[in-house]
Amino acid sequence: MSSTAPRHTTPRSSETDETYLIQPKQVRLKHVIVALLLSVVFFFLFCFIALHAYIAWVLSYPSVATVYSNPMQAKNMAYEDVTFPAHDGSRMMQGWYIPAENHSTKTIIFSHGYGANREETWIPMYDLAHYAHRLNFNVIMFDYGFASKTNPEVATGGKKESQQLLGAIDLAKQRGAQELVVWGFSMGAGTALQAGLLTDQVDAMILDSTFLLEPDTLYYNIRQQMALPQHPSIEILETLLPVVNGTSLNQIPYQTVKKKDYPFPIFFIHGTQDNKAPYQIAEQLAANQTNPDSEVWIIPGAHHELEFREHPREYLRYVSNFLSNLDLATGNEMDTDPMLNGTTEDSGLNSGAAKPSPPIPASEAGKSSTKEKESSDAADSNTSGSKSTGTSKSSSNTEKEKDSSGSTAPSTDSTP
Repeated sequence: MSSTAPRHTTPRSSETDETYLIQPKQVRLKHVIVALLLSVVFFFLFCFIALHAYIAWVLSYPSVATVYSNPMQAKNMAYEDVTFPAHDGSRMMQGWYIPAENHSTKTIIFSHGYGANREETWIPMYDLAHYAHRLNFNVIMFDYGFASKTNPEVATGGKKESQQLLGAIDLAKQRGAQELVVWGFSMGAGTALQAGLLTDQVDAMILDSTFLLEPDTLYYNIRQQMALPQHPSIEILETLLPVVNGTSLNQIPYQTVKKKDYPFPIFFIHGTQDNKAPYQIAEQLAANQTNPDSEVWIIPGAHHELEFREHPREYLRYVSNFLSNLDLATGNEMDTDPMLNGTTEDSGLNSGAAKPSPPIPASEAGKSSTKEKESSDAADSNTSGSKSTGTSKSSSNTEKEKDSSGSTAPSTDSTP
């Protein structure tokens, strides 16, 4: 009986050597390709995160000019240098107290914006301080901590700044203020609203180009400079900001502010061409207000913090009307003020533009645009004759918008 054993073939020595030579080369090439791809991915990821870290740093440490003048040099207003503590005692603040020429218990506190100091030249702040002084208001102008040249600190979007504004309110009360108005600009307006959640010492606010630091407005500003995706950019910045300046967006009460019905009257002023804070923010904030004296003035074609430059006479007249409705300015004072009686020429920034519509009650904010949209929809559903009329109306509106936005704003460094 015979059996057949399996035959085992032994590869020749040359085939074995070739196999062992080829496989390690292929493996090494794959490793190199994977390593290169991972290196590229990590490099771009690092650059992406580094860019957001830079943005967080710039937001936290704004470049602010030094104070170049004073109320006496600029507008011949007597003043005092004042130093006062923030409400929470975290730091000392520097500013000016400009007493009214006649004894007055009315005081206006100016709350300047991000990247600016108490002078905020592009507004220009001295002109508005002079105007308030003519209406027999005491005036307080001060620097937020991020604008200090002797003891600067990070900008926090209102978290620390609201305590600093409360310190200015304490100073005004110590100086005998019985009627107190906070006049805020950009982030200074958003800071005023945050401070308004914490005090009952404010009688009114005038808020120009309100900027409220929240995820949407933060991305709105980033998008003006670079085309970054909203997500994950917002999430990365929310992670980095507490590391850079110790403040997270969650520590800024923007949700509360956006829903708050403040007990005191507020005059919201905003432009439709604001590239820092969408004007819909002002409309939303105004719509929440039930105080009958609260108003909102949305100016077609106006730019961020340039409303006074672009429409000086209307701006001061509507502010005067707001203050007179609160018995904080008299008709006699307004009638004799040369800044209101036509002797002051327009700046020319909006030369040829149609005069903006007057302010409306805050409770009506946003309703006019809704009615316009409904009217437009109704026109589209009508006959061809109606459509023709609607087209004519649309053309007229287009020309009006062109006129309103045809001005050239001066080159400024204004930021929120």
